[in-house]
Amino acid sequence: MHLPQDTFDKLFLASGLVTKDDLSLARDEAQKQGKSPFETLVSLGKLSETHLAEILAAYYEAPIFDAKRAEIDTEALMRLPQVFIKTHRAFIITEDDAAVTLGMVDPGDEDVIADVRARTKKWVVPTVVTSSSVAHVLKQYRSVQGVAFDVHRVAAEAQEGESSSIVETLDALLEHAITLGASDVHIEPLENMLVVRARIDGVMQEIASFPKTFAAPLVARVKVIANLQVDEHNAPQDGRFRANADAAGTIDIRVNIMPVLHGEKAEMRLLRSTSRPITFRDIGFAEQQEAILEAEVHKPHGMILVTGPTGHGKTTTLYAILHKLNSPKVNITTIEDPIEYEFPHINQTQVNARAGITFANGLRSLLRQNPDIIMVGEIRDEETADIAVHAALTGHLVLSSLHTNDAPSALPRLVDMGVEPFLLASTVNAIIAQRLVRKICPTCIYSYKLPAEVKRAITAQKKLLGDTHIKSVPETLYRGKGCSVCGGSGYLGQIAVFEIMAMNDNIRELAQKQVSAAMIRKQAIKDGMITMFEDGLKKVERGVTTIEEVLRVVQE
Repeated sequence: MHLPQDTFDKLFLASGLVTKDDLSLARDEAQKQGKSPFETLVSLGKLSETHLAEILAAYYEAPIFDAKRAEIDTEALMRLPQVFIKTHRAFIITEDDAAVTLGMVDPGDEDVIADVRARTKKWVVPTVVTSSSVAHVLKQYRSVQGVAFDVHRVAAEAQEGESSSIVETLDALLEHAITLGASDVHIEPLENMLVVRARIDGVMQEIASFPKTFAAPLVARVKVIANLQVDEHNAPQDGRFRANADAAGTIDIRVNIMPVLHGEKAEMRLLRSTSRPITFRDIGFAEQQEAILEAEVHKPHGMILVTGPTGHGKTTTLYAILHKLNSPKVNITTIEDPIEYEFPHINQTQVNARAGITFANGLRSLLRQNPDIIMVGEIRDEETADIAVHAALTGHLVLSSLHTNDAPSALPRLVDMGVEPFLLASTVNAIIAQRLVRKICPTCIYSYKLPAEVKRAITAQKKLLGDTHIKSVPETLYRGKGCSVCGGSGYLGQIAVFEIMAMNDNIRELAQKQVSAAMIRKQAIKDGMITMFEDGLKKVERGVTTIEEVLRVVQE
């Protein structure tokens, strides 16, 4: 909702269609489910979609557009990625040389308007639409997409020796994956065929398949545009290129080629730039966690570590911290592998082993650049750990990541790397651990009662982790039925579950004694740390994610 609460109440009460109790209920449910109070009024049956559209249209002095009864400019529609339309409930209706007409469920969302203005470089004219119109448009989007992505046609042309079809196929594959909101694309040669899979909301899905004869030329095309050696087939190669996608503008793509049993496999990581800052709230920090992190990141020196498995958003969290700290008054330098997003006013260095730039010697050189804040993409070895800790000791704020299962395990891990325990106690400010979970699709969400077997699983996990803060489990759970918006999965997008262990005297004393991670964890929970499991249960209770997702990631 992008109206002040008193304005929201006056607006809807004046319509005579809802009561104060209806509005209070809608706000409570909206907060639990992470949805707009506008749409919650409709889903609770307190207001029809038509009445909602009429009220908003009158307030914002905007027209109403019904996608089911009017024709949509398909070329204009495809200007925004499918995932954008799903997430922000907004789509382009028409476009001319000067402006775009933007259909919006919430026409007061200035962030969405600014985003579309940045993407199109045109004036945005908001128009009111219903959620049903958005669902209808998404069906049409997929229909247009299916025509554009005719795998069988390009495969047949390639078999006939038309090399231009290889170029067209890779372009179409990337466009298709970007539109689906994929983070990674895998081109995988099997014994008798070639399969292309994409990671969407953290889950691998097959998006295309080709005859086996397609494998070598398609991987060769990836090598060419990533500036790799086309005639090298027996060694891994890493590269990078930039693609212009109709659905999302310019995308940086990181490439890895790896020899496998039946040929060469290409993995492409799709790195999207963002037109708006990444905030702590955007990536899923709870209010209490956000307050802790705000205090820790503004300390003038020390070390903040982010831990978790590969692919669970550690870099995004580090970038959110950089967004928060970025200012003309400080000198921020980074050493990364790779540089995933570019920042204004931040000096970013790419690891390059061939040129002799590693995390360790790159960090050593950065210290001669008079930095205030340093971000090291990952602490992988003893030398990097030693330099990072001494940088934190000498008046710098150091941000970095580690591969550990939880926040307390980071301290023993650094000791294993050769860092003296007393130095850890003096330098580490806070450790963040995280996992990504899939979010429930807001279009098809529904509630159900907690089954007995799930309650037993929650209780067992609580006992295993020692989460003493969890006094009860939610009796009402949520999941998605599966619909056209989420492609039948019941999920749409991802969010992180976190734990933040802020260092205090108790934790510092344990760190110097070199006790186990389990003992540190027990003390941290006693001192008030919200664990990933507890944070996940709160998101389950609010209808953000499912209990299955939370149990999956905390049991990994």
